[in-house]
Amino acid sequence: MKLIDTKMKDVFLIEPAVFEDNRGFFMESYNDIRFKEIVTDCTFVQDNQSLSTESGVLRGLHYQLAPKAQTKLVRVLAGAIYDVVVDIRKSSPAFGQWMGFILSAANKRQLLVPKGFAHGFVTLVPNTEVLYKVDAYYSSEHERGIAWNDFSLGIDWPISQPILSDKDAKLPLLKDAEMNFG
Repeated sequence: MKLIDTKMKDVFLIEPAVFEDNRGFFMESYNDIRFKEIVTDCTFVQDNQSLSTESGVLRGLHYQLAPKAQTKLVRVLAGAIYDVVVDIRKSSPAFGQWMGFILSAANKRQLLVPKGFAHGFVTLVPNTEVLYKVDAYYSSEHERGIAWNDFSLGIDWPISQPILSDKDAKLPLLKDAEMNFG
């Protein structure tokens, strides 16, 4: 497993070791012992999986408030996404800054999204399946989000008219969003 630092503290890309031959490939997608060498205070408790049948489906930007905040480990099982994280830790020098990454079934990269970050993605191809591990159970009471097209964030999404859920279409701007991350 190769860990790739990003310009944001605690956000990492992970490239698993992939063994390929004429039959296909084998990889260890997750190993708790090796993962805890990277992130010592995280124990995953739930896996979530989504299927987006069309290209241009945008999910996010989502997060959960403390004490139910979640660290996520995101990967793509089929297809490809443009995956975005936004730092929403008010005391962070990177507050309000974002980064985007291509995750795909082909590149097998995974993205570690720590607590204190909003997260969202847009599908780049039809029939994209995303799997992510979280270290806190889903809590509708703590679920929050930020508008995908908040002009103050300036996220350079690879689409202009995404397919959104009704809930995601109504998310507030960053300046109006409830956040309780230091």
